[in-house]
Amino acid sequence: MSIGSGIATNSLVLIAFGLDSLIELASAAVLLWRLTVELRQSQVLAERAEKTASRIGGALLFALAAYVVTAAGWRLWIQERTDFSLPGLVVSLLAIPIMYVLSRRKLEVAHHLGSRALRADAVESITCGWLAFVVVAALTAQLVFGAWWLDAVASLAIVWFIVREGKEAWEGHECCDPK
Repeated sequence: MSIGSGIATNSLVLIAFGLDSLIELASAAVLLWRLTVELRQSQVLAERAEKTASRIGGALLFALAAYVVTAAGWRLWIQERTDFSLPGLVVSLLAIPIMYVLSRRKLEVAHHLGSRALRADAVESITCGWLAFVVVAALTAQLVFGAWWLDAVASLAIVWFIVREGKEAWEGHECCDPK
């Protein structure tokens, strides 16, 4: 729904939010694959699957960050305007508490299992929650102020977080080790 609303209103934050949701689904599929390997194969294969799954999660986060930076830069360059989206606002408002609860539970389970792959998946849920918050703030500000650049600038607000967490997942930091 976010991608459709984003396309209809030309909103980068809504498109990014929708793409992050697709990354969530891809990450969940990777996580299921990794857990299946652990159940059916040896510990060595499970550890390799863990590293691969963590890297895939990191790569997905890097891809999202690259898309957001490129699209935001282009939209700022050409001064592209977006329209307000009430459905996008509603979906984003609902996503904030849902992603918070989901990410907390995933992090808790990741800690108990010592799973980097599950932690990377939880981080993607956190990213989705932050993106939802940015979308709500951007759409509200856009409705109130109507500035053409708000959508592109707001979409850049989340990039630092995406890159940091993507790097952590890619490097395969242990689940709950201090940084």
